[in-house]
Amino acid sequence: MTPTRPILSPARIAAAVLSLGLLSLAACNTVEGIGEDISSGGKAVSETADKTQKKLP
Repeated sequence: MTPTRPILSPARIAAAVLSLGLLSLAACNTVEGIGEDISSGGKAVSETADKTQKKLP
């Protein structure tokens, strides 16, 4: 039996994150677009954190 590599190895995860980051930067044509994307991402994280905190006892 030959040993198999895990599907989600750290190298594959890093490559996926890097690829997604480059694709998202390519989608933002301007510095303003990047700022808007980061802002909307932060807002989504903040809203999710608020919803989760309200569910906690």
